[in-house]
Amino acid sequence: MAKDGAFNLLAGKLTEVINETIGPPLQYLVNWGRLYSLWPVHLETACCSVEVGAASGPRFDIERFGVLEAFGSLRQCDFIIVQGTVTRKMAPRLKMIYDQMPEPKYVLAMGACAISGGLYFDSYNVVPGADKIIPVDVHVPGCPPRPEQVIQGIIMIQNKIKKSKIISPPPKMPQIQIVSDTETTTTAEVKSLN
Repeated sequence: MAKDGAFNLLAGKLTEVINETIGPPLQYLVNWGRLYSLWPVHLETACCSVEVGAASGPRFDIERFGVLEAFGSLRQCDFIIVQGTVTRKMAPRLKMIYDQMPEPKYVLAMGACAISGGLYFDSYNVVPGADKIIPVDVHVPGCPPRPEQVIQGIIMIQNKIKKSKIISPPPKMPQIQIVSDTETTTTAEVKSLN
């Protein structure tokens, strides 16, 4: 028994020593790699997609900030840009896209529609903000926001990545109810459907 306790103490101290000596340089290196290789998924449902197109163009060129062009596979993307109105019919699909992305994943909601429902906030079928469906890291206000604001939002996400730990707990999911004409679905049920 004493030997097992001594081994546990030694293993605990060894883990502590490794975390304190190798941890910070390794964390810096991993975060640096994540910082300048954001692979976005564009969820384009409204006019904000034109502004992301303008930010991707030669005048603003968000690729120099480390945001690469859109890719076909959700399993490779780690950054989602929610652009435009999220309807109740679109909400389970947004959740499914978010769930298919690998950890760590970052979310930028741009435009008044993605943040609060925009002009359609009092409509029966519009979700009042993408943060009711998935955890949003940065909100970029505007209708539509300018390319400079999109770039500022990307820089804010990069600052969050710089401060993040290599292994962090997943974000807590907001609990909402998606109400349709025939049934009421919670986010737990939406997750089980996927």
